[in-house]
Amino acid sequence: MDENKRMKKKLLRITWPIFIESLLLSTLGGVDTLMLSRYSDNAVAAVGVSNQIINIINLMFVIITSGTSILVAQYIGANRDEKKNNDIIQLCGVSMGFNALVGILLSFVLACFGIAFLKLLNTSGDILYLAYDYLKYVGGFIFIQAISSTISAILRPHGYVKICMYVTLFVNVINAILNYILIFGKFGAPELGITGSALGTTISKFIGLCILCIIIYIKIFKGYSIKLLYPLPIKHLKNVLSIGVPSAGENLSYSLAQFVLMGFMNTISVETVTTRSYVINIVSFAVLFSAALAQGNGIIVGRLVGEKKNDATLNFGWYSIKIAILLSTGMAGLFAILGHPLMRIFTQNQAIIKLGSIVIAIDVILEVGRATNIVGIGALKAVGDVRFPVYIGIFSMWTIAVGVGYILSIKLGLGLIGIWIGLTCDECFRAVLVIYRWKSRKWEGKAYV
Repeated sequence: MDENKRMKKKLLRITWPIFIESLLLSTLGGVDTLMLSRYSDNAVAAVGVSNQIINIINLMFVIITSGTSILVAQYIGANRDEKKNNDIIQLCGVSMGFNALVGILLSFVLACFGIAFLKLLNTSGDILYLAYDYLKYVGGFIFIQAISSTISAILRPHGYVKICMYVTLFVNVINAILNYILIFGKFGAPELGITGSALGTTISKFIGLCILCIIIYIKIFKGYSIKLLYPLPIKHLKNVLSIGVPSAGENLSYSLAQFVLMGFMNTISVETVTTRSYVINIVSFAVLFSAALAQGNGIIVGRLVGEKKNDATLNFGWYSIKIAILLSTGMAGLFAILGHPLMRIFTQNQAIIKLGSIVIAIDVILEVGRATNIVGIGALKAVGDVRFPVYIGIFSMWTIAVGVGYILSIKLGLGLIGIWIGLTCDECFRAVLVIYRWKSRKWEGKAYV
């Protein structure tokens, strides 16, 4: 019992800084949307479309960050002293280098071919070039996010979750200031609109990266020689990829499904795309509870499985899933009650407010499934069971989310409401399978360390 209480307290200590950091990251996007909503609804729609592409590209970095975080946690749990420390340094070094190279390559692709990706989404002429103005700056420097997310994935399992939170807070403040100046042309700066928002976001993230590089050197790399990376520790890269590729596959399937659904919405109306952007900014705060719990739970579960405490792993993972469902659906319910006032923060368009409020109400049911999936799938990945989420994800997302969403939104004319119903069915179906998988203990014996 004392061990159980200790682990629950540890979850709280790890999770609340991650939650605040995630909240701040969402606020960063929310600040962009809120400020741009004062500029024009078309600018908001353009950012929403651009972020759909950026989110898919960010999933390429999850291949490394997810595998790195899981392996670091398992090495810490295994506690193999000097060899463990050398393994961790090699793992961290190769992860940062690989993600940096991938990030630079993808930055070049987005800067040069961003307009082609936007056209694939059936982006209308009204917002096409606005969206590209945003994409070429934020996407063109996406390597900043690649390196930053890798550093955070290394620092968190070591217990430096508060440091990541403080850096994100600082980045948010800088972003808000720069956005205000550059979007609206304050203090003698030119009025750049959506381009100003993109520049503010990119500059603030670069400042955050510089700070993170200093921190990881002091906390992790100081005292170790770069010779540890020669010859290149391929075994660690292989392990990272063996976890990260399937892990990213499930996320990639989700984002590609969202990519297709965005194409459906673009054929309906700009108003539909704008409504989705506002709704996403609101309901994302409900997702934050689950996302923070998933990261905290993943760190602890990874350590427990590294210590070969499978019973404790099972019970702790199930406890985290239940807490996530309670918190996320409670927050979603509050949003549903306050649907109209929340939508009026972003727009005075009554059609958008009405549609958004209905979608937010449907989202309450969606969050039950999503909370289960975020935490449950995160736990499965942390113990090494990385393939199961991919299999059920590909089947459910494309059969239910896209298939049902298309029938309801396009064929039956329900628009955004139909798409949200399809997403709800998908999340809840996968949630049932995830709970069965976790309770069946079929994940035992799959740890990498």
